[in-house]
Amino acid sequence: MIVGKTPRIRMTFVAAWNTLLALFVWDVAVTVFYYFTPFPAPALPLTIFGTGLALLLGFRVNSAYARWWEGRIVWGAMTNASRSLARAVGAALPDHAAGQALRHDVVRRHIAYVHVLRHQLRGQDPAESAHRVLGAAEIPELARRNPANGLLEGNGMRLASALRQGWIDTVQLSRIEAIMVDISNAQGAMERLRNTPLPAQYRSFPTFFTRLFCVLLPIGLVETLGPATPLGSALAGFMFLAALQIGDDLVNPFANTIHDAPLTAMCATIESDCNESLGLPPVPVVQPDGGILW
Repeated sequence: MIVGKTPRIRMTFVAAWNTLLALFVWDVAVTVFYYFTPFPAPALPLTIFGTGLALLLGFRVNSAYARWWEGRIVWGAMTNASRSLARAVGAALPDHAAGQALRHDVVRRHIAYVHVLRHQLRGQDPAESAHRVLGAAEIPELARRNPANGLLEGNGMRLASALRQGWIDTVQLSRIEAIMVDISNAQGAMERLRNTPLPAQYRSFPTFFTRLFCVLLPIGLVETLGPATPLGSALAGFMFLAALQIGDDLVNPFANTIHDAPLTAMCATIESDCNESLGLPPVPVVQPDGGILW
């Protein structure tokens, strides 16, 4: 996530430079053709076209931002549920050595769970983070198709075992299970966002109409701008291309790009809070790197 205050217009320009270069060459060709041929430029209702395109692009950007913001919301819910789980497990399990060992195991496995989930969403290998938290011993859940869900399920089984041993009662288990259901629901929402792209029409039509509008721009502007048509048309086209690029940047909040939700920082927050609930030192806070918070 970009947290720096300096506008990053250069990044948008780099992403759209090939289309913008083609547009500028087309603008020059239209301008030369207009000045060296007897054919007049047709009058085009660019205002109507531009207004319709702006509405379409605005709708697409809003849809993409809604996905990004929902991703941030469900990770906020995951953070809250993680704190609640650590608190509930600490309050429910008995003070004897075996009970505290189980508490430590459940909370540390939950820390591993959020890191594994982060890697799953970003399409990365979660093994390194899982072993950093849980140690070098084999972690069977990593062999599952959904390792994060395996870790969550394993915690549920451990707490059910505590019930059978009489360490907690059914009311306490029900309250902890309700928190784990919230965690599972948050994971499901994240997976839904990752696995369900915007409908094809939301992606293809804005791209097509933006490029068509850029093709028509110099034809409608050449009589007004004259020799300055390539510059004016390219600048106006860049604004629409930038709006198109914003939608592409925000549509996947877990894409592991500079535009996605700061999963690494949020996982570090969860790990720090859970560690402190166990009396362990917190991990270092993730700081922005070059104005980017990962």
